[in-house]
Amino acid sequence: MEVKVVSSEQELHDAFSVRKQVFINEQNVPEEEEIDQFEDEAVHFVLYNNGMPAGAGRFRTVDGNGKVERICVLKENRQSGSGKAIMDKIEEHAKKQGLPALKLNAQTQAIPFYEKLGYQVISEVFMDAGIPHRTMKKKI
Repeated sequence: MEVKVVSSEQELHDAFSVRKQVFINEQNVPEEEEIDQFEDEAVHFVLYNNGMPAGAGRFRTVDGNGKVERICVLKENRQSGSGKAIMDKIEEHAKKQGLPALKLNAQTQAIPFYEKLGYQVISEVFMDAGIPHRTMKKKI
């Protein structure tokens, strides 16, 4: 497994391909909500497993903190450390930026995963793309 900061059109295509498979095809998120106005300002990450795109995520700086977004792993690559590998690479990137904390909006079913990585819930449940979420934060 290798997580890369996207630096080419092919890598960006690979990241979007994974996001489309997970969020649009699997979770029924409308495409116009999944691909949004922040794509150009975000730093994108893609995870490769044996050379094939298997996971993705993106990162932005918002209000002086890092914002982790669109973390996803293809179904056949889950439970393999793929999600943690993506999160580790994003956290490493955020530390290089000198940011004090990371925030993310977690689907409620993913909260235990993020808690294992040191994130704490800081909001009530809210709906995003028809899916219940809670905001989480981690000091870095």
